[in-house]
Amino acid sequence: MISDNAKGSIDGIFRKAAQSRLVLAAGDTCEIAAIPTNDAGLIPEAQVVVLTISSILFRLMLMLQFDEGADTRDYFFAEGSASTVQEIFSEQANLCCGAMNQELLRYFPDLGMSTPYVLNAHCIAHLEDLKPAYLASYAVTVNQAARIKATVCVCTHAPLDFVADLSALEESCGELELF
Repeated sequence: MISDNAKGSIDGIFRKAAQSRLVLAAGDTCEIAAIPTNDAGLIPEAQVVVLTISSILFRLMLMLQFDEGADTRDYFFAEGSASTVQEIFSEQANLCCGAMNQELLRYFPDLGMSTPYVLNAHCIAHLEDLKPAYLASYAVTVNQAARIKATVCVCTHAPLDFVADLSALEESCGELELF
């Protein structure tokens, strides 16, 4: 079971993380709109970058699917970059999930975060099979061009209730955390 306070806190933590980590420059815009979870996939053959934050009480999965169209590629790829699409998107997903992890550490000191892994986007349709306590999907648009679909899935092992102080989210530069 997850309280409405916890759901609202996770939603707020995701939105703050996305606004600060899915943009490349401070002046870039980031619009986030909630969408039905069954609309979370962009195209059937697409891939989704997945990261997991785990604790004794819950497991949170952040799934980010980047539209690989020209607008999104142009935004995220620097001229002459030797990185692949998957590498660039995995790094952006890692930064976003890392910001969520940092904020959740304020309330749950026993967290661990996975490295990014890539799955077929069809997996999003099966998240209900996990019997999540909380499932939310978002359409994220950066600079009115780059498009990302995000899904947050939380499975609980015990009652989960907390209220995040969203006004106190700190800016960080993606420091490496060692466990």
